[in-house]
Amino acid sequence: MLWQRLTLSTLVVVLPAAALAQESLTDRYREPAGRILGAALTDIEGWGKLEYLTTEIGHRLSGSASLERAIDWAHERMEAEGLRVRKIPVKVPHWVRGEESATLVAPVKRALPMLGLGMSVGTPEGGITASVVAVRNFDELDALSREDVEGKIVLYAVEWQGYGGTVRYRGAGPSRAAAKGAVAALVRSATGRSLNTPHTGALRYDEKHPQIPAAAVTVEDAEWMRRMIDRGHDVRVHLEMGARMLPDADSFDLVAEIPGRELPEEVVVMGGHYDSWDVGQGAHDDGAACMAAWHALTIVHRLGLKPRRTLRVVLWTNEENGLAGGLAYRKWVGDAIDGHVAAIEMDGGAEKPVGFGLGLRGPDGDASDEVYGKALGILSSIGALLEAIDANAMTRGGGGADIGPLMNDGVPGLALKTVGEHYFDWHHTHADTLDKVDPQNFRKAVAMLGVIGYILADMPERLPRATD
Repeated sequence: MLWQRLTLSTLVVVLPAAALAQESLTDRYREPAGRILGAALTDIEGWGKLEYLTTEIGHRLSGSASLERAIDWAHERMEAEGLRVRKIPVKVPHWVRGEESATLVAPVKRALPMLGLGMSVGTPEGGITASVVAVRNFDELDALSREDVEGKIVLYAVEWQGYGGTVRYRGAGPSRAAAKGAVAALVRSATGRSLNTPHTGALRYDEKHPQIPAAAVTVEDAEWMRRMIDRGHDVRVHLEMGARMLPDADSFDLVAEIPGRELPEEVVVMGGHYDSWDVGQGAHDDGAACMAAWHALTIVHRLGLKPRRTLRVVLWTNEENGLAGGLAYRKWVGDAIDGHVAAIEMDGGAEKPVGFGLGLRGPDGDASDEVYGKALGILSSIGALLEAIDANAMTRGGGGADIGPLMNDGVPGLALKTVGEHYFDWHHTHADTLDKVDPQNFRKAVAMLGVIGYILADMPERLPRATD
């Protein structure tokens, strides 16, 4: 009996210490988390916000009147809901697509579905007609002589290597082609599945090389042209693009918050980017995230939950073609950056959510395994409250473009994670529309952001930082 008592005592004191701490945090917030979950999962108003944004306003490119209408609408509604609302002025690039088309003129004549790449220059008046040279990667381009490329259109008919592996040809491909004397560039759309749908996105010109017009073509056409060229055909394309840059435009980051009851200077911020490309409705990218974060804050407020710290939502502007909003927010925060205890971004669509990814870094790099372990232990205790919606996974690896400047200064960054099955089917296309969003998955995202945002803002201790 004495041995049993000693063993039990040892087990209680030594083995379950971390588990008991997690259980305590889970139990502490079981009741408010249940209220948030119940309100979010039965809510219809949040979906109504997303429906209005996508249907009445639509796509929201930086510099456009539609983005400013979206900001004004949200600002007015947030104030009516009793949230504290502010605008942070941001200067954003103003790129205009204009009229555009691509036509295959040889060996047969037909239209080519296309979308000009964001920030691309336009073609000369009358367009460009040239033969196409196809490459599968940068190594193949580098192996060609200037004589092989000069005066031609370079087609990047690359294989799908996941978004990160494929999108680099969109970003850097036009300037790499221009360095060899190409007059234009065509890029395979960055998607693993295609129904003859082109995907746009931003390029980045290298100032050392001429700026040439560039457009995305469909996966089907990229592969067909490559095969025809491999079979010895002279593939010729006529490209017309009216794209142009206008002077930078005035815009805003939109900030709404519930001030903290004890530590208002400490902040948990969450949100998404309010701008979108000028095609589709910006539903998955990133309207659903913006509406989910905003409505999560609305629900916390309506439930009368007042967290210890300030819970803030930011609808960042200009993520798609400049990141001006995230940088402006970081500048606005200034020396108060140490008061930011966590930053949460949702920018992967609103498919079935599975949990959150965590990123911990700072000026000196990534956090140690020990710090990650401690932080993930805390998050796992919060995740236990999301088991009912099967969204409790807390994993290493998270962040986002708009919270990147905060994370570089040590703020823990979280990204809402989904199954990611179809996001890149619709990403940056005319097909990114409300019908692709499942209402219940959207409600789950609202619930997740509400629960994790509230608890991180209220729990006694802060999440560890990379420097801890």
